[in-house]
Amino acid sequence: MVQKAKILLVDDRPENLLALEAILSALDQTLVRASSGEEALKALLTDDFAVILLDVQMPGMDGFETAAHIKRRERTRDIPIIFLTAINHGPHHTFRGYAAGAVDCISKPFDPWVLRAKVSVFVELYMKNCQLREQASLLRLQLEGNGKDASGEAKESAGLLAELSARLAAVEEQAEALTKQLNDESTDAAAVATAAHLERKLTGLRRALDALEPGTGSTSSVSSQN
Repeated sequence: MVQKAKILLVDDRPENLLALEAILSALDQTLVRASSGEEALKALLTDDFAVILLDVQMPGMDGFETAAHIKRRERTRDIPIIFLTAINHGPHHTFRGYAAGAVDCISKPFDPWVLRAKVSVFVELYMKNCQLREQASLLRLQLEGNGKDASGEAKESAGLLAELSARLAAVEEQAEALTKQLNDESTDAAAVATAAHLERKLTGLRRALDALEPGTGSTSSVSSQN
């Protein structure tokens, strides 16, 4: 069963949070509310999120200050942030948003279809990264066990390698399709760059996995490449 991604919604107005939940419910992911910057930072201490929708204008810690805290933390600095701004704030809010590390800035009132489409891209990228980490974890287990009892575990190792290769191939195919879709639709540059980074990671993992095949090199050589 595939685990759902978590999406953090940050807004001090309950009616805005309710509207965001109504728009994003069709994505069938886990939506987490935060009514202030402080509450958002607290949620980020314990949970991993695919994307953050962050209101700019909030009492106390505003969206820009909240984003600055998020980007300073190693655990959260790579989470995509989409700023939600009032249309009458002008372009200076947009510039400040990008300077604060946002991947996008959307003005209220926003088009529900556009918002849902943008969020879905980052959710999909997050899920692909989760799959990649799973494959990397399996590969590390194989590397650690390789050579302990080569004669007695040859069949088991070959079967595990075949399973790893098949799982990786499925992720590679999905990542390639996602990258093509992003390029064809001229989506945000940040999303395209993230997808390209994911494909580079997959290429490195495939190279390491291929090196484990019999006759292609030792475990130590693979370890030195990663």
